[in-house]
Amino acid sequence: MKAEAENLALVGDFNGWNEAAHPMKKAKDGSFSVTVEMESGREQQFRYLADGKNWLNDDAADKYVSTSLGSENSVISL
Repeated sequence: MKAEAENLALVGDFNGWNEAAHPMKKAKDGSFSVTVEMESGREQQFRYLADGKNWLNDDAADKYVSTSLGSENSVISL
């Protein structure tokens, strides 16, 4: 994931939407990465949290679903 941010976290169904559970590491080229083991055979909703305040979706998500908060979550199918 590439973002204009100092810090990025991966947040979603798989970690109870815990903003501190999966901080991402920033590479010299400005990209971020993290490795997370997830259960296969299901869909997981997720978003990225940039600098603790800005929610971002993944441009490469399998699909997007609307939330009750008026936004959309990214979805990955495993």
